Amino acid sequence: MMSRLSRSYAAGLLAGAALLTSTACGAGSAETGAGAGGGKPAVVAAFYPLQWLSQQVGGPDAAVSVLTAPGVEPHDLELGPHQMAELGEASLIVYIKGVQPAVDDAVDADKAFDAATAVKTLPAGHDEAGHEGEEAEHDHEVSYDPHLWLDPARLATVATGLGERMAAADPAHAQGYKDRAAATAASLGALDKEFTQGLATCRSRTLVTAHEAFGYLADRYRLKQVGITLAPEAEPSPARLAEVAGLAKSEKVTTVFTESLVSPKVAQVLASEVGARTAVLDPLESKPSGDYLSAMRANLTTLRTALGCGA
Repeated sequence: MMSRLSRSYAAGLLAGAALLTSTACGAGSAETGAGAGGGKPAVVAAFYPLQWLSQQVGGPDAAVSVLTAPGVEPHDLELGPHQMAELGEASLIVYIKGVQPAVDDAVDADKAFDAATAVKTLPAGHDEAGHEGEEAEHDHEVSYDPHLWLDPARLATVATGLGERMAAADPAHAQGYKDRAAATAASLGALDKEFTQGLATCRSRTLVTAHEAFGYLADRYRLKQVGITLAPEAEPSPARLAEVAGLAKSEKVTTVFTESLVSPKVAQVLASEVGARTAVLDPLESKPSGDYLSAMRANLTTLRTALGCGA
């Protein structure tokens, strides 16, 4: 994550963002540029799941851009002058406080929608693997687990709240935002039912994950997350590795889950030690090959295979 000195520098850039030209605002934005919105409200999403949600709810009435480019670990994001300009010009900023400290420091609260305020959050380090909430709070700089997008039911609630916020920001298209938010929430509700049914009966209910990103998914579908580390860039201590290995052996875990943006080496070593295989479980922190819904369904297939669920 970025140092506090670097984040202070980035926050200082925000004051000068208005001096940048509109051409600079439109050049280099990932996916869709807010500067090319043709007069539409500029919505800046912090990273992929919020970009997807903003696009679903905003539809043709909003110009959505994203701060975190595909393939970049969002926790590590540092804001450059162009991104600061995007934030300065935005009509609405959609983020989750605690995921990206650089964004937390730079957003204008008056035009920001923090998705974590729309749902009931879980305590940081809430899993049963022995982590203390104080340690987790230090990692994410908030007292709750911010990875709420991995619970489709919670994300459906966020969609409804985002629709209301967009409607308030752009009253001329209010009904369109609300209708699309309702449709998005319905799609997420259907996905939630697929997960509920698909994970109803499994031989194992323990997830050993590279880092603790899946607490909301575990909470929603009666699973238990055992994370090797609290954050993707963290190095586990020998004591932590021994603890997780012991839990994996005692619970007869057959799969250790890795991530596409994080080196799998530690997870592979752990899997070898406990006689398990590895499989990729996508935390959707970066844009997948498809979209949010298809990536989550791929995760469901991976989980059903790894946990021995259903027929």
